[in-house]
Amino acid sequence: MKKQDEGFTLVELLIVIVILGILATVTVFAVRGITDQGQESACEADLKTLQTATEGFFAAYGGTEIPTGTDTGTAAYVAAVNDTTNQVSGPGASPEQTLINARLVVDTSDNYEVTDSGGITYQVATCIPDTAPAGTDVGDAVVN
Repeated sequence: MKKQDEGFTLVELLIVIVILGILATVTVFAVRGITDQGQESACEADLKTLQTATEGFFAAYGGTEIPTGTDTGTAAYVAAVNDTTNQVSGPGASPEQTLINARLVVDTSDNYEVTDSGGITYQVATCIPDTAPAGTDVGDAVVN
């Protein structure tokens, strides 16, 4: 009686390797789409947060520009800075820093930049819609 070898043939192993390769490729492309959606969501959230913060600043303190540096801003903002109970700091080096000092946002955005007038410009290419060139205004949050 002859004993047969147990195990897989070379062809069977190659088929399994090809199937695993196909599954890995499908998985990589599926995950790539998910990360793209995550970046889009982060851009949308950053934009909405900055728009809300600039609208809140102008609603609370008035004026037409967000003060920076030595600019003290409107009388309402100066009063808020001088009132020690509300913990509002003076103008920052940038409009975003002033929004942080006014306690309207917690941190600056890597995706967008706020202008003195409250407009928002792109800083990261992944946040630019297909219809807008880099550096263009994406929204004007100035309350008239």
